[in-house]
Amino acid sequence: MKRPFAKKSFTYVFFLVIIVFGAFGCTTKEITDTSPMLAVIEGQWWQVTGNPDLGKYTSENQEPVDFGIWQAADGTWQLWSCIRNTKCGGHTRLFYRWEGKNITDTNWEPKGIAMMSRPEYGEPKGGLQAPHVVLYKGKYWMAYGDWNNICLAVSEDGKNFERVLNKKKSAALFTEGPGVNTRDAMLLFTRGKWHCYYTAGPSKKGHVFCRTSKDLKHWSDSKIVAYGGIAGTGWASAECPHVVELTPGNYYLFRTQYYGPGAQTSLYFSRDPFNFGINDDSYYLCRFNMAAPEIVKVGQQYYVASLNLNLDGIRIAKLDWKTADSP
Repeated sequence: MKRPFAKKSFTYVFFLVIIVFGAFGCTTKEITDTSPMLAVIEGQWWQVTGNPDLGKYTSENQEPVDFGIWQAADGTWQLWSCIRNTKCGGHTRLFYRWEGKNITDTNWEPKGIAMMSRPEYGEPKGGLQAPHVVLYKGKYWMAYGDWNNICLAVSEDGKNFERVLNKKKSAALFTEGPGVNTRDAMLLFTRGKWHCYYTAGPSKKGHVFCRTSKDLKHWSDSKIVAYGGIAGTGWASAECPHVVELTPGNYYLFRTQYYGPGAQTSLYFSRDPFNFGINDDSYYLCRFNMAAPEIVKVGQQYYVASLNLNLDGIRIAKLDWKTADSP
């Protein structure tokens, strides 16, 4: 396997991550590099949400999909999911929320519809997608998609969010342009700045983009950080990008291609948060049967949340990182 940093004059330690998800193993290519770290699921998945009752918006075809999970100011755990194929009109999507006392609890309490699109603020009807929340300067900041743009909302308590409107009375922060469905934002603070990873489909081909900001309101121009290779170039080949900085300077990108029983997410490793491979599989580690994962760290324990394989809810499992020679 080609080393991604072979052209450098000094030696990198290349961490190979192999994820094993219960009965669904991570299919890897041939391993020839030193791989001191492994990530494994401990125990079984537990169900945290089902398919909610949306009242008049309920549809037989609705599905909980891209979601965000975080701890609110009162210590409770919040999970907001985009529910698609509802009867809300337009692009058929809205946000629903659940609450749990502990991240390890099963069957979190349904709390109702959390947010719907606001056309008066320029948001297409039924266009809400993929919320992601971080705590910054004592407030909770949510990046989300409105179908065309990445947008911003803020909360004091981590439960009730208000859009951060610009001079045009819009919550939009940025876009990759019309008709490319800029979406699936996630926020990571590293190297002294916020990094926003997201996807869009220029020329109907999926790319992972990144922009940076010092205040979550003003953002740099975009840079393509992942595209093509073994994960493909289709419209949905770079969905739900989620980046974890496991240890300082070691970045892991989760990039989803398929949902449902044939779910597929590819995993990449890089020491550069702006480059996980452009038609270059030397950064690729493995793929596994999972969609839209979000990695959460509580104390020293990692957890992974992902969609049920039949798209009727969301589940969580413990994620442990071990050396290769651990029992």
